[in-house]
Amino acid sequence: MTVPHPLRPARVMAEAANLILTADEANIAATPRDTVWTHRTTTLYRYRSDRRRHPVPVLLVFALINRPHVFDLRPGNSFVEFLLAEGFDVYLLDWGVPDEEDADRGLEHYVCDQLHWAVRRVLRGSGSTRVSMIGWCMGAAFTAMYAALHPRGPVANTVLLTMPFDTEGTVYRQWVTADTYDVTTLADLRVIPGHAIDWANKMLKPVGNYVTTYRRLWDQVDQGTVDREAFQSMARWVADNPPFPARAYGEWITWLYQDNRFAAGTLRLRGQRVDPARIDAAVLVVTAADDHIAPRAGTLPFLDRVGSTDVTHFDRPGGHIGLMAGSKARDRIWPDIAGWLTARSDPSPTRSTS
Repeated sequence: MTVPHPLRPARVMAEAANLILTADEANIAATPRDTVWTHRTTTLYRYRSDRRRHPVPVLLVFALINRPHVFDLRPGNSFVEFLLAEGFDVYLLDWGVPDEEDADRGLEHYVCDQLHWAVRRVLRGSGSTRVSMIGWCMGAAFTAMYAALHPRGPVANTVLLTMPFDTEGTVYRQWVTADTYDVTTLADLRVIPGHAIDWANKMLKPVGNYVTTYRRLWDQVDQGTVDREAFQSMARWVADNPPFPARAYGEWITWLYQDNRFAAGTLRLRGQRVDPARIDAAVLVVTAADDHIAPRAGTLPFLDRVGSTDVTHFDRPGGHIGLMAGSKARDRIWPDIAGWLTARSDPSPTRSTS
């Protein structure tokens, strides 16, 4: 019987602590890119490539929570890298880091202004008349809203990743019910601290976020199987929580959760009803079986509400983030997304329902 060295636990602890404390040095968002357009804190990037062969460019849209670097998490495990290798012309919209001067930004500002202007810049830069949009989490909701507001517009394809839609019965909605959660009292903060929102999201699954993650790290260090780059890149991204403009936060909580307006068909932006039935772009909805932030059951009703004649649904193992950024995403979902886009990115795509 092999007797463990008495200092082994201390060594494991020291190594695990070192991994955690130096995570901010991880190399993330490293794919070369150029700034195309900026407005206030928002920036549009175009990734450099000599492999572009699809005429329809791709615009990546993430949430206001965390940074969009998760699309380009680290060299060797980057969705951006993957799309570039597949021949796509890739753009990324970065909402930036709002401050108190941005407290007046509401959902209309992001969907009707910033996203719209970014789409126009993508079309101008690429020389295309159409665009494919890939939205993730809140970014997926923004993408769907934009497509609904612009039928017969430039949006050819929408990929909606782990999108919150029908929030009825979700834990998050129970937490922020209007009876106990008055978002108007938060307006005095001007911006909502990002770490506060991150903490709330993690508390939806506290054991997994605060215990299992670090227990797994301990075991991997102990067994000598830890992937330093994978752990640190994800840890650095997770810890980067920009502030949330108070108006946008209040509208997101009130309209999408307390009132469930998106699913109820009562959401209006700039006086226009945001009706999924008006979406005529091809639609790919991707759900994650273990998603606790945007549960699959709350996303699926969108499939029956969308007006497009070309609607596809992929369901895969994984969680809200792991679905696309986990170690198995490259094999489980990235090729399927790229294949779906490729079939709809030639000059005269033939759309079919699947």
